[in-house]
Amino acid sequence: MTIQDIFKIGIEKQVSDIHIVAGYFPTIRTNGELQFIASYPVIDNKISQDLLLPILNNEQRENLQLNREIDFGYNFESHRFRVNLYFSQGGLSGSFRLIPDRILTLAELNLPETLSKFTQLKQGFVLVTGPTGEGKSTTLASLIDAINQSTARHILTIEDPIEYIYPKAKSIISQREIGQDTHSWEASLKSALREDPDVVLIGEMRDYDTISAALTIAETGHLVFSTVHTNSASQTIDRIIDVFPSHQQQQVKIQLASTLKGIVSQRLIPHIEGTKRIPACEILINTAAVASIIREGKTHLIDNVIQTSSDIGMLLLENQLTDLYHQGKISKQVALAFAIRPNEIRRLIE
Repeated sequence: MTIQDIFKIGIEKQVSDIHIVAGYFPTIRTNGELQFIASYPVIDNKISQDLLLPILNNEQRENLQLNREIDFGYNFESHRFRVNLYFSQGGLSGSFRLIPDRILTLAELNLPETLSKFTQLKQGFVLVTGPTGEGKSTTLASLIDAINQSTARHILTIEDPIEYIYPKAKSIISQREIGQDTHSWEASLKSALREDPDVVLIGEMRDYDTISAALTIAETGHLVFSTVHTNSASQTIDRIIDVFPSHQQQQVKIQLASTLKGIVSQRLIPHIEGTKRIPACEILINTAAVASIIREGKTHLIDNVIQTSSDIGMLLLENQLTDLYHQGKISKQVALAFAIRPNEIRRLIE
C-alpha cells in the first residue's frame, strides 16, 4: 500500500479530503461525510510514516521535525492536493484536500450572479467567509479566474500553500507560496505593493498583521480578495475591527467603510438527493448606508439592511436557504440546521 494507491481511490470517488491517522483505516470525505476505506489495513505509526514521509523532500522533512506540522501542495499525475502533515499522540498523520483539476465558473458552481460584479471592480476589498471546508477557496479561485479570462491585469496571490493553478489567459499571475517563494506572510505582504499588482489574493486573513496589510493594499488603489473564518457578514466586520487595539478601532472602521466592496458568507449544504452539496450564500454589498453603519460601529443593523436590499443583490443566508427548500433542493431539516438565525428561518419556512 502506498499513498498514491489511496490518492487513486480518492480521485475515482471524487472526494474532498483524505485522512491518514494512526489507529484508523484510511479515511475519505465525500459530500461532507467521512467514510473508512476498510479494504486497507488499520494504520499504525509505522504504516503512517511509510505512507507519508516519501512525499517530502529533505527540507520539508526537516521542517516537519522542527515545527511538528507542515503545509504544502503536492501534485499527483494531473491532480493536486493541499497537504497538512502533523503529529498526533506522537504519530505522524496527514490531511489531504483534493483540488479540482479545473477552475469552475461562478455559474457552474451555482453561485449567485451578483458575485460576478466583484470581478469588474478596479479597487477595494472583497471577502469570502465561512467555516473550513465550505468552498471558500473554490469560490475565490472562480472569481480570480473570471478576472484572468476577461481582463489584462497583474494578479498576485499569496497562499499557504498554493491551491489552484490558474491557466494562461489575458492576465499575468504571480502565485507565491509561504515557505517556498517567500519566508512569511509579513514579508510577502510588505513587498506586494512593489510588485505592481492590480489584483491581490491573500489566502487567509488570520491576524493583525495580515488584516492590517490587506486594508492598506486595498486603500492604495488595488483590488484585494481574501478569506476569514466567520459565519456571517456582520460577524466578519466585527472580527476585523476586534483584531485591532481599542485606540485604533475607530480608524479601522473608517478604513473598512471606505474600502470594503462586499462580503460573501458561504456554506455547502447537502442536496436532498444526498449525492452532492450545493452552496448557500449571504451577500453584503457596501452601500452608503452600510458604510455609515460600519463607521458608527452599529453592525447589529447589518442583517436588516441585507434583508431589505435584495433589489441590489444583497442576500440573507436564511432567505437563500428558504429558496432552496421551496425549490426542492434541500430538506426542511437541513434548512433549519444550517441557518445561523433560527427565529428567522422558522418565520420564513414555517
